[in-house]
Parts: sequence; C-alpha cells; structure tokens
Amino acid sequence: MKLTLKIWRQKNAQDKGGIVDYPIDGIEPDMSFLEMLDVLNEQLINKGEEPVAFDHDCREGICGMCSLFINGEAHGPDRGVTTCQLHMRMFKDGDTIFIEPFRAKAFPVIKDLVVDRSSFDRIQHAGGFISVNTSGNTIDANTIPINKDDADKSFDAAACIGCGACVATCKNSSAMLFVGAKVSQFALLPQGKVEATDRVLHMVHQMDLEGFGNCTNTGACEVECPKGISLENIARMNREYLSASLKG
Repeated sequence: MKLTLKIWRQKNAQDKGGIVDYPIDGIEPDMSFLEMLDVLNEQLINKGEEPVAFDHDCREGICGMCSLFINGEAHGPDRGVTTCQLHMRMFKDGDTIFIEPFRAKAFPVIKDLVVDRSSFDRIQHAGGFISVNTSGNTIDANTIPINKDDADKSFDAAACIGCGACVATCKNSSAMLFVGAKVSQFALLPQGKVEATDRVLHMVHQMDLEGFGNCTNTGACEVECPKGISLENIARMNREYLSASLKG
C-alpha cells in the first residue's frame, strides 16, 4: 500500500504546531496502525529527521495509551478497537490519512501526538477507590452475595481503560462517560457503598476543576468508546450525584 500521511507535529506544549505530509510506501494490510507508524519513524531516523512522537504500551487494547485521532475519529474508522488494534486493511491503497492528537483543554499536547491525560488520574485519586483493609484480612469475594445483574454491570463499567476517546469525540470535551464508568463500578457493589457519597461528589468536582465540558447526550462517546461503555453509566452517576447532594 502507498499512502499519504498528514500528521500533526508539535515540538512542545508552547509550540503552535501544524500538519506535515509524509508519503509512505510498502505498507502491508495486516500491519497494525502503530506498526505502520514504526515503519515511518524508522525511515525518518534513517534520513536523520525527528521521528513522530506517539504514545503506546501494551499494544493489546488494554492500556489505552495509543489514543490517536485518525481521519476525524478517535482510534480510527474501526469499532470496538483501540489504535493499536486498528489494522491497515481498514484503509485503501492511495488513501490520505490524517493523524492528530486527542483535542481537549484538559488534554494538553506534550509533543506531536502525545497528550497529557493526567487529569484522568487526578479524577481517580479524588474518589476512584475503596478504603478496605486487605492487609492480612483478605476475604474471598464469593462470600459476599451480589446480584448477578449488578455484578455484570459493574464489570462492564470497570472495562473502561481511560483512553479518553469519549473526551476527544465529544463536542464539549466531556469526561462524563469516563467518570460515570468509574463511579458505576463501585456504586453497583456493596464494597463501594461506604464511600459512595464522598466518591461521586469529589470525582465530579475534580472533573469540573480539570476543565472538562458538560454532557449534552449526543451519544458520540458511546459510539467511539473502544470498550463499548454504555451511556447508562452517565445516568447512574447523575442519580448518585443527586442522592449525594441531598444527603450533603
């Protein structure tokens, strides 16, 4: 495959940045998108040029590090996959591919395609945990009866990998699908009930402090989420927040 890559290049957070064209040839359809970028970077290094900076880690669709905006879609044209799971067979010989970083005020660009998503970490630190003494007091999970429907919904919410596709896709750069998933996975289980009130209040407050926008229920976040996190989690978070506000 012969392709034209239009890649966002930005030296640092202060640099204005811009799109740079890179022609590339010899790309196999079975290559992953990141392998294609590896081929490009090898060519750039051999020519003495600066390689394109992009995030990656597991390359198995688990960590969410590989978040890229490809042809106007978070993680590219496929569904239910992260960028590292996207294969070049989704494109055609001769295609022009635009590759950009996720765009959001709360995701400032570090360099090229790499953004700072530590805002998600700070939201997690604000309440995405349970205070349980597990030091020598470990209890078998099966000793706590949990409704299967609740357990399944909690597991589905916990599948969120925090990649930020929901934020990048939302016209308001809202993080409510991410926060809703993190609130839901605890709200549905007995282990999360003790801190339920403080959790949702603190996490939503931190989300607002980070500069994320509001949800307007367009549903684009659910469509682009590589793990299929449901909008139901936003509704559950809103219910939890209302209940916690009344208690407070």
